Amino acid sequence: MWTFYKGRAQVLPFSCFDRVSEIESCFWLIQSAGENVPVKGASMTDFTTNIDMNVRMMNEKLRVDRNFDILQRDVLIGGKRTHFYFIDGFVQEETIEKLVQFFYSLKESDIKDIDTFLEVGMPYTEIEKNGHYDEVEKAFLSGQTVMIIDGFDECILINCRTYPMRSVTEPYKDKVLRGSRDGFVETLVCNAALLRRRIRDSRFSMEMYTVGERSRTDVAVCYIDDKVDKKLLERIENLISSIEVEALTMNIESLAECMFKGKWINPFPKYKYSERPDTAAAALFDGNIVIMVDTSPAVMIIPTNVFDIIEEADDFNFSPMIGTYIRLSRFFFTLLTVFLTPVWLLLESNPQWVPEWLKFITISEDITVPVILQLFILELAVDGLKLAAVNTPGMLSTPLSILAGIVVGEYAVESGWFNSESLLYMAVVTVGTYSQASFEMGYALKFIRIVNLILVQFFGRIGLLAGAIFAIVLLCFNRTISGKSYIYPVIPFNSQMFKRKILRVRLPLSLIHISEPTRRS
Repeated sequence: MWTFYKGRAQVLPFSCFDRVSEIESCFWLIQSAGENVPVKGASMTDFTTNIDMNVRMMNEKLRVDRNFDILQRDVLIGGKRTHFYFIDGFVQEETIEKLVQFFYSLKESDIKDIDTFLEVGMPYTEIEKNGHYDEVEKAFLSGQTVMIIDGFDECILINCRTYPMRSVTEPYKDKVLRGSRDGFVETLVCNAALLRRRIRDSRFSMEMYTVGERSRTDVAVCYIDDKVDKKLLERIENLISSIEVEALTMNIESLAECMFKGKWINPFPKYKYSERPDTAAAALFDGNIVIMVDTSPAVMIIPTNVFDIIEEADDFNFSPMIGTYIRLSRFFFTLLTVFLTPVWLLLESNPQWVPEWLKFITISEDITVPVILQLFILELAVDGLKLAAVNTPGMLSTPLSILAGIVVGEYAVESGWFNSESLLYMAVVTVGTYSQASFEMGYALKFIRIVNLILVQFFGRIGLLAGAIFAIVLLCFNRTISGKSYIYPVIPFNSQMFKRKILRVRLPLSLIHISEPTRRS
């Protein structure tokens, strides 16, 4: 086979070509040898000035014939053939129709080259030219429209995309007592707008990354430049950039597992999930980093310690007195979920320790199943009810809840499987678990509670003390992602910050700007 290189004809064996398309390309090069056409290896783009070859490559790479949602249209603009590629459901059809109508009015002089066309022939603002196929493919699969014009060795990317999305409503998980009712959705652009609406500061930054060799999931790292820890920010950016995985199958949770290799023995979460934009904005003002993942209605807040996870935005939607009461109540119920059943089991095993005025907490009926076994069965039953509640259709949730309440509550006691006291205290523990919003923290407390129950059963009060020490050791030796203490400001102790974490105090005066009222003359 003959080809041209630097103006001289050379013979290449057919074995050099692996595919028929490459042979066809060489034939086209021979036909275009007299023209100023870039040869592969001498061009900086992956496209040529021949639209047929560009369309053939796009159809082959994108498997157009095997994807019903990839649409294409061939039109004539200013005497030049133009080919459009877009994904059905990802494009604003009204915008494309208006653009095509405008293109029909263009003259040949308006599209003599790509720069002239973008300057005088493109009325849309969100556009760019690109000649690298990998980047064009990524942009196209992200929803952008690809425009190929005959005679141009670069494509034009038109960002008139839209995504299927639900409306911005109150978060399903993070319910609001008082405050904003908007919540994050599954669209990254919309979530970014919710944060930008609350932080109108030029120092607020949102850097975009792509993770996943096949999924190519968009990940945004949000921070305020003058408040964030620069070393932590650099570490997070390096971690995200170094992730090598095919896809983030479970969006933000998959990203967390790829970034942080936690120790399995420590159940306490090192990052906080939130579906509330006000919570994320408040965390940014505190110097934290917020990570958003496309298709996820929750954001990740790092670094966080145990106080940050238990803290909620509703504390600041009330007066300092009411907010302090709500926060202290949440701390109380959090501790109650850990120690209520172990302490009760200890007192039930040693009734001589119970004073007369407190005798009502002990079991008065006959015990057919050991108390420790009752508590373990109830722990498992609660998780089963959680799974059933998630998978139950909405129309059946109420009747099934009534049925479960009757069967488990009344007949389980009458049958002798459970004592009423066991059901009561386990119900209190279950309700107390939901006093804070973090699922991860709830299961961490559950793990600590089960360990305490086992230790109390075998070692009595020594076991209870050992369980408390075990929980304290896990907290003290745990570290946040930034390397700081997990229980700061307790270790190291900071009185001002400790007061702020325990009590709902007023905002610092430095953050409150009071101006003198303007007097009217």
